[in-house]
Parts: sequence; C-alpha cells; structure tokens
Amino acid sequence: MKAIAAIFVVCLMPCAALAATPAEIAAGQKIAETTTLGNCDACHMFQGADEAGNIGPVLKDVRAMVPDRKLFYAIIYDEEARNPQTIMPAFGKNQILTPKQINEVIDFMYTK
Repeated sequence: MKAIAAIFVVCLMPCAALAATPAEIAAGQKIAETTTLGNCDACHMFQGADEAGNIGPVLKDVRAMVPDRKLFYAIIYDEEARNPQTIMPAFGKNQILTPKQINEVIDFMYTK
C-alpha cells in the first residue's frame, strides 16, 4: 500500500510544479496590461483589463479555449507561423517578450 501511495505522490509532483504562483500571475497581468510589453488589452477583451480591445478574440475562459499550454505559448511566440494572415505581433520571435514573460502571461490568462 505504501508503494502505491508513493507512486501516486510522484505522479502528482509534476502537476504541482506547473501551478502558477500568485507572483507569476501578477507578473503576467502586468505584462499583459503594459503598453511597452504585452499590451494584450489593446486588441483583446478580458476580465479586469484596463482597456478593452476588439480586434482579437475575447479572452474569456482561456484555459478551456486553449487548453494546450504549448499551443498557447506558440500563439503568443509567433502566431504568424500558424496563421500567416494574423495581425498579432510575434512577441517571442521579435523579442518583445522573453520566454519567461510569455509563460507569465499564460499563467495570468489561465485565470481568466
């Protein structure tokens, strides 16, 4: 029985490691709302945004909208690779945001 419990705990560890901290979520919000960084609210509407853009899709229930974190990262990093007709900036490819910042934005958006 102890072996089964140990396996169960080990299997849960990676999931727990993926949970965003309040600091990471707050950092993501700051990036998303800062005009010189993510500026997500210039094009997207999401709960709590200072501004409400209407160019991009509404970011509501984002985790259900884009449950695959790797896909969400790729969209922010360089949406043009997936959709050549997009007007969304390639935040990672153009070095507007670092990989860490992109992940913090995702952490924040997954709370929306």
